[in-house]
Amino acid sequence: MTYLLVDGENIDATLGMSVLGRRPAPGERPRWDRVRDFAAEAWGQPVRALFFLNATSGSMPMSFVQALLAMDYRPIPLAGGPGEKVVDLGIQRTLDAIADRPGDVLLASHDGDFTAHLRRVLETDGRRVGLLGFREFVSSTFGDLVGRGLQVFDLEDHVHAFTEVLPRVRVIPLSDFDPERYL
Repeated sequence: MTYLLVDGENIDATLGMSVLGRRPAPGERPRWDRVRDFAAEAWGQPVRALFFLNATSGSMPMSFVQALLAMDYRPIPLAGGPGEKVVDLGIQRTLDAIADRPGDVLLASHDGDFTAHLRRVLETDGRRVGLLGFREFVSSTFGDLVGRGLQVFDLEDHVHAFTEVLPRVRVIPLSDFDPERYL
């Protein structure tokens, strides 16, 4: 089993503030069905997809929740007190619970707050752990874990989660460079 944990707030904020410099238009958002399909194909096993949402306001984007359910995601709407990072805390608790059971983990986030929790999951023999995000914005705190087996998958380049080419400026390995993409 692969557990796919999505920090939707983090992915959306990074896409909007760091990549686009504005709120993403609907066509510029990740195609979450592609992310789920990638998770199944990456290690050739079934996926349990959990999408964490901040519902502290008491409401949820019901059309988005319905879309997630249709794509076989399990929405996890969490609520907490003022200033409480409910999505981070929910994902941390989930990673801790996964560490005590069999299964691999793919985490969609750039947030270094998960480093210690992913380290614990990685310490289990034979466990595969991956991070999905924009390579250039992944927290440097994950660097130590890459040497221990953490795989980093780029949402655009590896997962192909977008229907449009994003205006990213990043280092491109020559072996991955496709000039057609820029013409």
